[in-house]
Amino acid sequence: MAGTYPRVMGDALQVLGIDVPEDLLKRWAGWFAPNPQPFLLDVRDDLLGSDNVELSPELRDTFEVYAVTGGLRLAWLTEENFRELPQGRRAEVVRAQARYERGLVPSVRSWASLLGDVARHQADRHRFVWWPSLLAGHEHRVLTEYVTEGRRPSQHERVAPSVWRASEQLLPDVRRLAGTFPSSSGPNCFGTVMAAAGVEGAEAVWMQRDPFEQWLAGCTTSGGNDAEPGTVLVWRSPEGAVQHAAVTLGGGWAMHKPSQGWMSPTKVLAVPDVIASARSRGRRLSRRRIVA
Repeated sequence: MAGTYPRVMGDALQVLGIDVPEDLLKRWAGWFAPNPQPFLLDVRDDLLGSDNVELSPELRDTFEVYAVTGGLRLAWLTEENFRELPQGRRAEVVRAQARYERGLVPSVRSWASLLGDVARHQADRHRFVWWPSLLAGHEHRVLTEYVTEGRRPSQHERVAPSVWRASEQLLPDVRRLAGTFPSSSGPNCFGTVMAAAGVEGAEAVWMQRDPFEQWLAGCTTSGGNDAEPGTVLVWRSPEGAVQHAAVTLGGGWAMHKPSQGWMSPTKVLAVPDVIASARSRGRRLSRRRIVA
């Protein structure tokens, strides 16, 4: 893939302007190229695979397997199992992942400069899947490219000290959270906003709509100003269900967590960039002001 290379700051890898400690990088590698690995197959496909492996939230987000629809099944293959298949069978399995839109089925061409012919000979010469042996030694570059693709870098280092200080009364924990990656999948936008406002532990859970709505009702009031700290930006569906949330820091900045995935950091962007990134057909934006 083109263009993005890891930036190593001392002992820490920096991705999207955020330090990634070595222990977190190791967990990323395990979620990105697990062994065994889930494969989507037609229920009539007789390829054997383990059926007693749990699809963790992290692997669900890596491989974008949010539902196994009718006519498909989930099979778990180890790297060794996969290698033992005839090449033609491996090609069928990999092509099926692309057809069923499982995540992480990159083109051979996109990684030829790094992997040479290794990926080309894995399956059908056009697509491949990542295994620990392919990733080994390339973790910094591969994981950096994966995490940065389609994502804006966090701008938390550009926020003036005076802005942080002015936000402390309404957002006592915002500075601690800004520019961080989660330790797992699950933490989402709702919990991030609540945690920034001082709700203990909210940043570590998959916050559901009901408790977020209760917090909005009890701790905010209608209105707000994007230039001031403590304005909660709330996006709703046409039916009124809350879809996404962010919070302003003042000085033209806002913080949000774009998704619940392990690869999605809590980041600071200019308010217009947060609004643009959350824009989706049918969503409507409203504002609430945190009450001191």
